[in-house]
Amino acid sequence: MIEEIREQPVALARTLQAGVARARKFQRLVEKKRPRLVVLVARGTSDNAALFGRYLLEIATGIPVSLAAPSIATLYRAKVDYRDALVVALSQSGESTDTNRVLEWARARGALTLGITNERASTLAGLAEHVWLVRAGKERSVAATKTYTGQMLLLYLLAHALGGRIRLPELERLPALVADALGLEEEMAELAPRYRFMNRAVVVGRGLNYANAFEFALKLMETCYVVAERFSTADLLHGPIALAEPGLPVFAFAPSGVTWESMGQTMDKLRAMHAEVLAISDPANREVETRASRVIRLPRQIPELLTPIPYIVPAQLFAAYLALEKGLDPDRPRTLSKVTLTL
Repeated sequence: MIEEIREQPVALARTLQAGVARARKFQRLVEKKRPRLVVLVARGTSDNAALFGRYLLEIATGIPVSLAAPSIATLYRAKVDYRDALVVALSQSGESTDTNRVLEWARARGALTLGITNERASTLAGLAEHVWLVRAGKERSVAATKTYTGQMLLLYLLAHALGGRIRLPELERLPALVADALGLEEEMAELAPRYRFMNRAVVVGRGLNYANAFEFALKLMETCYVVAERFSTADLLHGPIALAEPGLPVFAFAPSGVTWESMGQTMDKLRAMHAEVLAISDPANREVETRASRVIRLPRQIPELLTPIPYIVPAQLFAAYLALEKGLDPDRPRTLSKVTLTL
């Protein structure tokens, strides 16, 4: 897992280089007939990437985006009209049974289909009309890391292809920003022992980083066996904040920008309840130290639009080193395998 986290700058650069040409070709196609709706279908870590895509695509393009409920197709066999819709399936292996079945089902009902996968020869690649590859190389750890950020990068390219306010020179900065984030590895390794006996936690994010709250929590659950609840700041304040108590570990994604006011206020409430709030941020947010118990600060200022990919890197590193601190193998979580088949 740690080796694959370190591979992300190269994997992202490779994915971007190969993806631009496919995005331009797809852009010419959708300019002729713009989809009225985008539906994203995925499971696990890929579903967290899809959650990011929902925010990004709606913000950047104005096209409504939905996250598919696979059982609508696989169990209920509902008759859904997908004409004028773009259905995008995301899967690291391309072999997720229900994801593939939804894609096939939607295509038969009029959808334009796009598959995003790390495996060129996968079932997903054979089912989708258009295939975009995450060029991450083989991912051996059960806990996905480099395929998550690669999927997110391709969703930026999809937003660009759909006419969104995403500039390619901005995306070209991402490999270097991730390389900067990897400079926090030693800090994350040194931080892990403090949380060795943590068995529950809360992870908070909002807007473009809401998906990172889900992904960080998933990594804590699957590699460290920590019961990690994940919320937006709005949802947390609608009841679950009652969980907070002295010493409760709370991890917050706290960039500057439009989400900071609500995040800062929520962190204040948590600190007043004596929770321990660790924030992931960067130098653009000059207030975060006054609101958090501890700050993990990336070295360079990052526009909020670009924060999700570099911000997840210290969280990945922390989960990996915490697993090792607990005497666990983050590459082989109990009962899990790399490909999960569900209906």
